[in-house]
Amino acid sequence: MSAALVLAGVALAAWLYLLLLRGFFWLPRELPTYPPPFGEGGATSPSVAAIVPARDEAVTIGAAIASLLAQNYLGEFAIVLVDDHSSDGTARIAREAAEKAGAAGRLTIVAAAPLPPGWTGKLWALAEGVDALEAAGAAPDLYLFTDADIAHHRENLSSLVAALDGGRRDLVSLMVKLRCEAWAERFLVPAFVFFFAMLYPFAWVNDAKKRTAAAAGGCVLLRREALRRIGGFGAIRGALIDDCALARRVKESGGAILLAMTHATRSLRPYPRMADLWAMVVRTAYTQLNCSPLLLAGTVLGLAGVYLAPPLLLLAGGAPAALGLAAWFLMAASYAPMLVFYRRSLLWAPLLPLVAGVYLGATLDSARRHYAGTGGAWKGRVQWQSQR
Repeated sequence: MSAALVLAGVALAAWLYLLLLRGFFWLPRELPTYPPPFGEGGATSPSVAAIVPARDEAVTIGAAIASLLAQNYLGEFAIVLVDDHSSDGTARIAREAAEKAGAAGRLTIVAAAPLPPGWTGKLWALAEGVDALEAAGAAPDLYLFTDADIAHHRENLSSLVAALDGGRRDLVSLMVKLRCEAWAERFLVPAFVFFFAMLYPFAWVNDAKKRTAAAAGGCVLLRREALRRIGGFGAIRGALIDDCALARRVKESGGAILLAMTHATRSLRPYPRMADLWAMVVRTAYTQLNCSPLLLAGTVLGLAGVYLAPPLLLLAGGAPAALGLAAWFLMAASYAPMLVFYRRSLLWAPLLPLVAGVYLGATLDSARRHYAGTGGAWKGRVQWQSQR
């Protein structure tokens, strides 16, 4: 039996497994609809505080704050912006957005203290926001942790609270819809979400019987009691992939979690050039592999065998080519639902091997930067890297 035939058989078997036995990860899962569990007038609605960490987010912060202030939520809802040493007027623009909405009193701006050793910037900013509310005696029932580039649709908070209470969960998170307009975004963004779902099948994340845990940091609703139970953000202070580390802690502590996708709440951050998306992947890819050379080698072999080999096997002819074509077809078919979700042409589907090659290159670059001491860089700050 030739090596090409063996490789083709392994690739086809891998795609059959991924399609049928990995939680049907390739099917986008949107937030289930739950009836509001609270009474008219918001008398029993849980109080919520949104904490928005921001570091040089002048371009998007105004729209993000305006969308939070426009939430159609019956309960008490406050917003805390944690200004993480911005130099572009982020806090001023946020304040102006609140004043324009006639809701300046609902926005509190906290200046983050200098970043302590061992903390990542975002987690420190979130912790600063929580501590400020606790110190003021204004701690809410629920925390909404959301990024400074997220535009929330008017019913988003109500839907999240209903899903949290209706499903008796401790954490609900949305993978917001990323921008997919520029050529680079169309080429790489749907695949980014596809690969994320393959690593963390949403059905497994949402199953209390499975250990898989994940969240999308742009939009996380969390019970205050659950945050206290896991030891606060200090328990994960060095986690570069902070959203998944938070979800893992909550699930390990016995809390139920829900991760879903959405069309309506979206990211405002543009990635107009390939270099922008490359930088996004490079920042955390090697950390996702626990900074392990062994896992890196396995990932390289896995991506090469599962994504790159099928189209290349067409050059071998005969049975290897037939099996490779079948694997390539299954690969493209699995990618199609994500392209439909992002309203992109299905003609992108056969290009997934090429996209995977780009992500493979970014993963190798992420490892290179880690060993060069520049891993996890974000807006002029090299982050402490840890998965704990």
